Amino acid sequence: MGEYTHIIHSFEPVYNENSRVLILGSLPSVKSREDGFYYGHPRNRFWKVAAAVTGKPTPVTIEEKKAFLLESHIAVWDVIAECDIIGSSDASIKNVHAADISVITAFCPDIAVFTNGGTASALYDKHILPKSKRPAVRLPSTSPANAAWNTERLTEEWKKALLPFLYPDT
Repeated sequence: MGEYTHIIHSFEPVYNENSRVLILGSLPSVKSREDGFYYGHPRNRFWKVAAAVTGKPTPVTIEEKKAFLLESHIAVWDVIAECDIIGSSDASIKNVHAADISVITAFCPDIAVFTNGGTASALYDKHILPKSKRPAVRLPSTSPANAAWNTERLTEEWKKALLPFLYPDT
């Protein structure tokens, strides 16, 4: 199965004063860590789903992805600040130190919090919710490991959850 590696999250959260939703993953995958940005695995459907939800083109470069998030009022970060993990296996995660989302929630007090998948949701509820007192809505994971959900089904579920916060006046 491999050996444990101690990972310290190296990406800054992406957000600004216009962010309306915060989407938290668990921890960047090996591929994302190599690329230096969120959801870097080519089979992860995050960017395709987020683009479909907002009706915008799917961003490709890191610069396009950052601009897309900020223009779409979406903040992105992860639940884990550091942990021990084998490869990209969420099931192997141990010794979790949670991220301090208050840097975002203090800046964006009305932001709605969502988790991308079951591991992020469970870790959020265990490590962040007791301090933040902000429940998070669990979204189905965009990971390729979540084969039970095709892209169309993911998009519909994400739209139902996110659109009321992204476009509250429509």
